[in-house]
Amino acid sequence: MNQYRPVLSNIPPVVKNLIIINVMLWLATIVLIKTAGIDLVNYLGLFYPASEHFWPFQIFTHMFMHDPNNIFHILFNMFALWMFGRVLESVWGPKRFLFFYLVCGLGAAASQTFVNYLEISHIQNFVDTFINVPSADRFYSFVVKHKQLMAGLGFNDGNGYHTLYDYAINLANEWLNNPASPDYQTTAISILHQFVQVIINIPTIGASGAIFGILLAFGMLFPNTQLMLIFPPIPIKAKYFVIGYGLIELYSGLARSGSHIAHFAHLGGMLFGFIMLKYWNKTNKNFY
Repeated sequence: MNQYRPVLSNIPPVVKNLIIINVMLWLATIVLIKTAGIDLVNYLGLFYPASEHFWPFQIFTHMFMHDPNNIFHILFNMFALWMFGRVLESVWGPKRFLFFYLVCGLGAAASQTFVNYLEISHIQNFVDTFINVPSADRFYSFVVKHKQLMAGLGFNDGNGYHTLYDYAINLANEWLNNPASPDYQTTAISILHQFVQVIINIPTIGASGAIFGILLAFGMLFPNTQLMLIFPPIPIKAKYFVIGYGLIELYSGLARSGSHIAHFAHLGGMLFGFIMLKYWNKTNKNFY
């Protein structure tokens, strides 16, 4: 007779505990929102340092938080952690694996914060120059350029709830038809100030940065291992999978800078993971 073993008993301890912590915090977030109106993301997600919601501990806690409205966010991350993380932990041991995981997560936070700094500084510079030289054409171009991000942000103008993009683009079109009106200038400047505040207060959450570091490590340690993709359903070597995924993230980060997906956090996790692997390989050729 075969003895029954729970699924979690076959998972290495660090991977198992990471999965448990992530799932428990995800469930706690859902329960607290529904029962007490408290969103843990507002406390444990990583906010931009200039935000009033920023706390230093968020640099660590953000990697254990996931979108309570998107089960696929945590499902993909935990599946990848289980699939690839258990192999790495079995090879490296729990201490080295946990250290690698945390370094990749912290590296992702540093990378995303730096990219946010560049983007927010660029927008703030535009706002500062726009105040001095307001223009309907410049405002319209700015709104169109940031359509993707603005379309995902809510805005209440006192007459109802809209997306910030809908409100801003309507104002831009009205201003273009009445370029001499000073009222549009004042409203446009107000919208730009609100936009800056909104993007400063968008939190970064998820274990994806650490997970992408794990994907990179698996691809470097086991480059010729065949992986079966779900879509399209074809086999691919791990090294090509990692390279392809990295290139997709790079393209997405550059071409879709206004999306709510932290592509540069993913790349940051891979970058810091690569640095760690190269360092270990240099100091100890048999690091794996």
